[in-house]
Amino acid sequence: MLQRFAILTLFTLLFQLPDRAYADQPMFHAEQGVAIDGYDTVAFFVEGQAIKGHRKFAVMWKGAVWHFVTKDNQVSFEADPRAYAPRFGGYCAFAVSQGYLMSGSPESWQIVGGELFLLYGPGVHQIWQYQSTELISQARDNWPSVLKQ
Repeated sequence: MLQRFAILTLFTLLFQLPDRAYADQPMFHAEQGVAIDGYDTVAFFVEGQAIKGHRKFAVMWKGAVWHFVTKDNQVSFEADPRAYAPRFGGYCAFAVSQGYLMSGSPESWQIVGGELFLLYGPGVHQIWQYQSTELISQARDNWPSVLKQ
């Protein structure tokens, strides 16, 4: 019985390792190493708009450089980066919901339930607005395994 439990435990751990490994990997889309094309992720929440950040206010987090408009925004991000970082690594949330990756655009975005979602463009944004609850659920089911494709 003990041997069977040990085998079952080992089997469970082996199948959990990929998800744990991906959780520690840089999972943010970052063209030339810069997240969100250099836009300030905090500004989406504070200003309600996409604003390009500055190199003088920059932070390295999860394998990407994040730019900010102000020192205050940088400090807010550093205090709780997960609260401000776009979901699904800054990839298009609609694409992730469909099981593939496309870059998300800082010009097409929406905050839903306190979370920032980037989308590919205006056409996808229109679909997203009407089906966001269902699409977010589908994207969560696909994340982070969609990174393996």
